[in-house]
Amino acid sequence: MSQIFSEFLHSADADNIPEEMLGLGRKWLLDLLGVAAGATETSMSRIMRNHAAEHFAPGQRKVPMLFDGRLVSPAGAALAGGITIDALDAHDGHKLTKGHVGCGVLPALLSFTQAEQLKDDRAFLASLVVGYEIGTRAGIALHRTACDYHTSGAWITIAAAALGARTLGLGSAETREAIGIAEYHGPRSQMMRVIDAPTMVKDGSGWGAMAGVSAAYLAAEGFTGAPAVTVEGDDVSDLWDDLGQIWRITEQYYKHYPICRWAQPPVQAVLDLKLAHNLSSEEVERIEITTFHNSKRLAKRAPVTTEEAQYSTAYPTAVAMVRGRVSPDDVMEHSFSDPEIKRLADGMTVIESDTYNAAFPANRISSVMLTLKNGQKLTSGDTEALGDPENPVTEEEVKAKFHAYARPKLGNDRADGLETAVGQLGNGEGLGALQSLIFAPVQT
Repeated sequence: MSQIFSEFLHSADADNIPEEMLGLGRKWLLDLLGVAAGATETSMSRIMRNHAAEHFAPGQRKVPMLFDGRLVSPAGAALAGGITIDALDAHDGHKLTKGHVGCGVLPALLSFTQAEQLKDDRAFLASLVVGYEIGTRAGIALHRTACDYHTSGAWITIAAAALGARTLGLGSAETREAIGIAEYHGPRSQMMRVIDAPTMVKDGSGWGAMAGVSAAYLAAEGFTGAPAVTVEGDDVSDLWDDLGQIWRITEQYYKHYPICRWAQPPVQAVLDLKLAHNLSSEEVERIEITTFHNSKRLAKRAPVTTEEAQYSTAYPTAVAMVRGRVSPDDVMEHSFSDPEIKRLADGMTVIESDTYNAAFPANRISSVMLTLKNGQKLTSGDTEALGDPENPVTEEEVKAKFHAYARPKLGNDRADGLETAVGQLGNGEGLGALQSLIFAPVQT
């Protein structure tokens, strides 16, 4: 393991991490907590939290589950937290990892912080940024070297184990073992299988967080692992040599809608056309989408589960046309019976473009043509989803989304308190306020 990796992991702190990066840590943390709160009503979150309570009993280390409060083992809490955030596909992501860093990093960090009874809010915030830096590079490295397209959990496990090594104060040799154990045991789950058949396994983030947390504790106890090729390989060394110089947390994108990023360009195109021409869905005869291959693979038109709705291109595009939005409520099972949405989704044409394929994954582009009932045709032109790092989302937009997701589940006072607690991280006031707000149960 390179000296650069080890030194950055164990030495980066709130005093030497630029304030802009700490601010991004707060920004993504607030967004992740809003998504987690909004996801607590899903069956995916409920089943996994109950599973963790039953099968991951706490020992000497006791950790409360996110927005649940029941005490489980550190690995169980990381699993439940990662699955809960992943249950509502509205969390941050990264183009070249083709996945999501924060979804697994945050639950792992919360687990270590609680298990080791750490109170330093500045250390917590710095560790969150460190997790993004390592997780993003691990994702790019695995995509560069692996033969298939894998879920986020396959590489999030490395970031989780690294945060464990940092929190536990492991030496360089033990840190190397932790990273090696995590990479070896991380879930090399095949992403496109769940794109074609959407289910609760989704992006594997919870399993990656769980494996990474276990890896760190195993290394501390003397367990050994195979060297991590995505960290130590010569063919990926360039990704790690710039730690502390290039900040990958700035490259994360923001999701305005709780659906797969690949479906968001046509959704945005429809919303833009609807607004520009003051259209109602009843005026539209047919929607034609031109998009890239992975977006076309999101093929469910009539979802029966929230997972199918979130991994669909046609359904949320129809929702956008009918309702002028795509909100968490729109991808829950009680929203699937609208006949106007069914009409548009069933009649939709989705065409694959070689040009858009060539641009992926650096750019995710789609275009939409609306054929109106009066025969008029309206075209969107090339459209990308909002929230890419080239056009970063504002703090006000992040806060508005947080409250839209969190208030229905937490209530206004608790949501307001959580926003305040996140905003104060790094002021040296400790983690007490944040912890009391995120570990209390949510009534669903």
